[in-house]
Amino acid sequence: MSKFELKLPQMGESVAEATLTSWLKEVGDTIELDEAVFEIATDKVDSEVPSEVEGVLAEKLFEVDDIIKVGQTVAVIEVKGSESPAEQPAEVAGDAEEEEMVPKLATAAIEEQLAVAKETVAAPVAAYKTSDRFYSPLVKNIANKEQISFEELEAIPGTGLEGRVTKNDILAYLEKKQNGGVVTKPVTPPAQEEKAISVQEEKLPKATPTPKAEDTPHKVTTASATGGDELIPMTRMGKLVAQHMIQSVATSAHVQSFIEVDVTKVVAWRNKVKDAFEKREGEKLTFTPIFIEAVAKALKKFPMVNISVEGDTVIKKKNINIGMAAALPDGNLIVPVIKNADQLNLVGMAKVVNDLANRARNNALKPDEIKEGTYTVTNVGTFGSVFGTPIINQPQVGILALGAIRKMPAVIETSEGDFIGIRSKMFLSHSYDHRVVNGALGGMFVKAVADYLEDWDSKRDI
Repeated sequence: MSKFELKLPQMGESVAEATLTSWLKEVGDTIELDEAVFEIATDKVDSEVPSEVEGVLAEKLFEVDDIIKVGQTVAVIEVKGSESPAEQPAEVAGDAEEEEMVPKLATAAIEEQLAVAKETVAAPVAAYKTSDRFYSPLVKNIANKEQISFEELEAIPGTGLEGRVTKNDILAYLEKKQNGGVVTKPVTPPAQEEKAISVQEEKLPKATPTPKAEDTPHKVTTASATGGDELIPMTRMGKLVAQHMIQSVATSAHVQSFIEVDVTKVVAWRNKVKDAFEKREGEKLTFTPIFIEAVAKALKKFPMVNISVEGDTVIKKKNINIGMAAALPDGNLIVPVIKNADQLNLVGMAKVVNDLANRARNNALKPDEIKEGTYTVTNVGTFGSVFGTPIINQPQVGILALGAIRKMPAVIETSEGDFIGIRSKMFLSHSYDHRVVNGALGGMFVKAVADYLEDWDSKRDI
């Protein structure tokens, strides 16, 4: 029998790792081609990973809740070789002959790789699980590369959120260590630290000299639970989403532009055609595909909004792939992507939007369907919000929030004079990265979306 290494596939743009949430197969189980073997979660999607071969699950290299990097081997599958009936006098003998046919050198190489993988994964993962601190993959990689023990890492004062050790913290520690200026000491839990401080205050009533700022470790403010409070641990996906949001705010210089749009023509047109559309196409016609069509046209007019940033380089995207933020039943968020949105007519757009939204709610999206987005739209009006200030989905540079459509009194200008009328209005909230998109471009882009909606053709066929 030959052995096949099932690796973690690329799950999406900027996704470098995933968390193993469950094993769907056990060692010894038979696996069919394209049958799901395990489930993973990223900050963007939960997904099943299928087998690329038929065979028997021989080894599992990771446990549930372990973090796996893209490209790492997760499982080993024994693949049966092709044999003719004459070569199988007995089942056991046939298996023995198959194993002898496998080159010893290849077998030894695979076994050595598996041994190294197990050795490098088991100890660090187990240690990190015992810690109350969060360590980013970058910090873990630096610690492993520089041979910093878990105990040393725990003793490094963190300046990040909730006392987290940042890249700068660990690099500063390494510099001090090389210069001989580091003395490690165990981390004191907050409760013990407070108790120790109170005892010292009782024993030493006299004032003590104030330590220098650089010698003072970063204090962590922790929430405390009282009698009737309920402690609810965050889900793994919730943690990843939170981390992704914090990273985005730290990366992009967020700025917003708001514009009020009169969508009376759009509302009247949709009300006129939606029943016939559903009867003919078997699909509901919501406002979302109409808005996404408008965004696609604006991106084509202003291509420097359809970009991403990598270091000091701006990448101008050829395709217009619009992400559509969708709320999940558990409160988390996912962003399926409408590929080449500018090439779809409104019928095609409506079908793609409905399909992605339904499968997002049922946790049935494929990894490829959350990749390669170039701009994102989020409909905050679904929950009654008038406008919002959404956080940019990295590495994109813009996101548009669609507010609730409301009937409002408005001044209507005509050739015969002005008068007051009831109009359907909404706000568009455009968040963009001020590092590469200035206020003029950000404002002109959202104005183009508004103009397209206000100039809607009431006689349009669909």
